[in-house]
Amino acid sequence: MPKLPLACLLALLTATAAAAPAPLPPPPDVPAKGYVVLDAFSGRVLVGHNDTERLEPASLTKLMTSYVVFQALRDHKLRLEDSAPISEHAWRAGGAVSDGSTSYMPLNSQVRVEDLVQGMIVQSGNDATIALAEKIAGTEATFAVLMNQYAQRLGMKASHFTNAAGLPDPQHYTTARDIAILGAALVREFPEYYKWFSQRSFTYNKITQHNRNGLLDRDATVDGIKTGHTEAAGYCLASSALRDGMRLVSVVMGTASPKVREDASETLLGYGFNFFETKRLYSAGQRVGVATVFKTGDPVPVALHDDLFATGQRGELGNAKAQLLLTPRLIAPIAATTVIGRMRVTLGDALLADLPVYPAAAVETGSLYRRAVDTVRLWFN
Repeated sequence: MPKLPLACLLALLTATAAAAPAPLPPPPDVPAKGYVVLDAFSGRVLVGHNDTERLEPASLTKLMTSYVVFQALRDHKLRLEDSAPISEHAWRAGGAVSDGSTSYMPLNSQVRVEDLVQGMIVQSGNDATIALAEKIAGTEATFAVLMNQYAQRLGMKASHFTNAAGLPDPQHYTTARDIAILGAALVREFPEYYKWFSQRSFTYNKITQHNRNGLLDRDATVDGIKTGHTEAAGYCLASSALRDGMRLVSVVMGTASPKVREDASETLLGYGFNFFETKRLYSAGQRVGVATVFKTGDPVPVALHDDLFATGQRGELGNAKAQLLLTPRLIAPIAATTVIGRMRVTLGDALLADLPVYPAAAVETGSLYRRAVDTVRLWFN
């Protein structure tokens, strides 16, 4: 996506205002208990049905486990070259008492973390997944606490996890929307690890298993994410695709077969890409205006810390409006990490984007004269 200078933004947003968007057909109705399509960059939900209903996630749970593992890798609390033991608990979860998802890792063997990650993601191995959880947190129960903490931080408002692998439990649930939020976070935050979700196969202990996400072979733009299945949950699929700089995440839960979940996901992604578009209106670090700050010198440049994206029906973004809303009575000193306002993009009554803005650099206090003058001004402001 092109980076847009501030001076060109309003011109871009209004240049096509006269051209009305084509009529938007109704979204497809696919045979799933719950489903959603979300733009990964803007966070806008394009299609949803029962997408906030609590459902059993099955092995979609491993996306939350992956998020925690990737955080541990990024924080250097875990290394890919480390090894972890396959405990009896992990081994049994990959065997007779599980849904059959296993990486065939021998009991009490030591397995490299990188192999465990691939076993979890590509093979959906419960044994690999629980071994990772125990390596990070000591026990799977403690790891589940971490899962719930990260879920809350991501804004997954209707999810609760009791185990790392997705085995059935009455208190283990999520929603299609929460899984889409999680999938988008994995794409944005961990591009260096996201590659494993498109890996077609993985061999361990001389046994090769193939990725169960059939969309990887049906659609070249699909590069993830994860399947799930138990008898109670049905067949589930979280998928993500990138086309012409636009990335969508689709989640379907509770379908009747692997083919149905793939057909449904393909249909939903097609609808999103065909009838919606996403534009990057501002880039991270870009200056979007200036702020008057008391007790300092010149006006202070204002910037975003993150890219600002907006998603709308194709042809309608030309009618969007951008507005910089600054906090009143800003007074120096101000740290560069202090929020001093919001940048909002609206389309009619709909809010398309809303991000905090910051001073482009730390704002120091001005001269003694400037501070004295502004002290007086503040009495009347």
